[in-house]
Amino acid sequence: KKRAAGVPIVCVTACDYPSAVHADLAEVDVILVGDSLAMVELGYSTTQPVSLEAMLHHTRAVCRGATHPFIIMDLPFGSYATPHAAVSAAIQAVKISEGAVSAVKIEGAADALKAVVAAGVAAVGHVGLQPARVSVSGGFRAAGRSAETARKVWEDAMAAQDAGACAVVLECVPAQVAEAITKRMEIPTIGIGAGSGTSGQILVYHDLVGMMSHPHHQKVVPKFCKKYAEAGVYIQRALEDYRDEVQSGAFPSEKYAPYSISDDALQEFLSDLDKPSVQINPRTLKSTPSDEPISSPY
Repeated sequence: KKRAAGVPIVCVTACDYPSAVHADLAEVDVILVGDSLAMVELGYSTTQPVSLEAMLHHTRAVCRGATHPFIIMDLPFGSYATPHAAVSAAIQAVKISEGAVSAVKIEGAADALKAVVAAGVAAVGHVGLQPARVSVSGGFRAAGRSAETARKVWEDAMAAQDAGACAVVLECVPAQVAEAITKRMEIPTIGIGAGSGTSGQILVYHDLVGMMSHPHHQKVVPKFCKKYAEAGVYIQRALEDYRDEVQSGAFPSEKYAPYSISDDALQEFLSDLDKPSVQINPRTLKSTPSDEPISSPY
């Protein structure tokens, strides 16, 4: 509907409950549980090491945090090596999320994508730079910068559409190429480093909020990513302030020690501490109002 109306589709990655809640409250249209979590959450240098089990684990958390956006889960490297494997992985994604996952995303592999759609699971294609193929592509390289490679991006996008994809991601493609492809496709295109001529945009949550923006650890953010915040600076500052206050004794102050005991009860307790140790049967203890459970702050 948004594509037909000419309104850009807003997409963002999320890989845990907090980021999903943020994206939900921000009213984004689409959340991608991306295999980029291998790098931004798990510390790997590429997306290849993340397992299907890890993707499913993170997807469950995201589905608990977001109820409004269209949720897509990346099928990780190796999970769609054959059409049969792709179908199995896609069905797991839908089942573990109790239907909250609306589609899966597959890099290249039109045959696997076609099988997934035939099995009843919506699928999104991914062409241009394909991070899961860095071993054969020689690294993270832009695509479509020559007539020949631009034609390859177009052919891959059309193959995804013909296989039944409901949308296709165009990554690290010249803006002119991405716009030309978008105009000729029947399904929406989602750009990442592909200019403004696509049907929508997606960025990695950690990159756009500046999660790793501490001045002593400036993580390299892709050239196409605009940082809308410096969250990492504030997180680091908060942790350092906490460390300093604990070490100085400033925390916890009386304000953050909210649970009280009456003077009489305290005196009785202190007197008991000085008596010879006796075995107490917990079944004989009677609860008092002050012993009642407190509700979790979460």
